[in-house]
Amino acid sequence: MEPMKKKQIKISKFLSYVLRHKPDAIGLELDANGWVSVERLIQSANASGQTLTRELLETVVRTNDKKRFAFSDDGLKLRASQGHSIDIELGLKPQMPPEYLYHGTANRFRDSILASGLNPGNRKHVHLSTDVKTATQVGQRHGKPIVLLVRAAEMQGAGYSFFLSANGVWLTDSVPAQYLDLVDQKTESLTKN
Repeated sequence: MEPMKKKQIKISKFLSYVLRHKPDAIGLELDANGWVSVERLIQSANASGQTLTRELLETVVRTNDKKRFAFSDDGLKLRASQGHSIDIELGLKPQMPPEYLYHGTANRFRDSILASGLNPGNRKHVHLSTDVKTATQVGQRHGKPIVLLVRAAEMQGAGYSFFLSANGVWLTDSVPAQYLDLVDQKTESLTKN
């Protein structure tokens, strides 16, 4: 892997850590909506030994394949698009989800999820994808993947809220087991829960 790409990955991981989970690790304080001044972020990162420039930050935000970070409209602030374990309010409005959404995870969690549903764990929301391929890629990060189909429109009709993050990830507070089906990834057919 080329050195610049390695540096971008390192910065992306660093930003995920401080903007989603531990801003205080480098002396940052996020506002109620998760935003931090770009200038302050750069100063705090450099003071903590992580070399960061505005140019590098713009490159990482622009080239991140999952669009994990977003600049404010005026370009003066930055935040993580989703995935927070700290208490922030993204200011997202409930939206009508597609009929189906997907969640990828490791096979070892299958029985527990099919019995009790999807919960956000240490995050604020359950993350959902619009396609099986993306959900499979997410699940592979945790072991042998499985993909669950979420009957999102049915859930929304029952009063559950869905939010669309800036990077296209659907978010919800939890998914009860009765709205889940297992997807056979080879045939993309369903096994009813």
